Amino acid sequence: MALTYAQKETVVAEVAEVAKTAYSAIGAEYRGLTVAQMTALRVEARKAGVYVRVVKNTLAKRALADTEFACMNDGLRGPLLLAFGQEDPGSVARIAEAFAKDHDKFEVKLIAISGKLLEPAQLSALAKMPTYDEAISQLMAVMKAPVQKLAATINEVPSKLVRTLAAVRDAKEAA
Repeated sequence: MALTYAQKETVVAEVAEVAKTAYSAIGAEYRGLTVAQMTALRVEARKAGVYVRVVKNTLAKRALADTEFACMNDGLRGPLLLAFGQEDPGSVARIAEAFAKDHDKFEVKLIAISGKLLEPAQLSALAKMPTYDEAISQLMAVMKAPVQKLAATINEVPSKLVRTLAAVRDAKEAA
């Protein structure tokens, strides 16, 4: 069933709104997947904060026109599923990579992050990016290490003195 002009406007506005707030996006070919498989993908994506939508390419080009994902316009050919990572840049890649392992017919064609188009081979690199919480914990560990090392070094001077005095005491007691 064909969409009316008002429905097309709604779809374009919805995808454009999501694209303006998203961190990363992928375009994947889904030809040959069953409805149950697509539903499973959508469920997993929703859990991870990833927006998934099948949109006609002409509508997708209009929706992405004023966003940082306009770089994807040239690659919008054939039946593509668009997915946008809304919580962190790697979330969409993690979902796509996990789904592609189990489904041969699901193939990532486009990857965009921060206005740059990446090669589909870089999907695993994007999937390995830490989440916000993981990045904060890594940063805190890096910031904490020098302070911890300084405290241990400063504490070592009195500890060494105490060990030396204990060794002298033990030597005098033994004599």
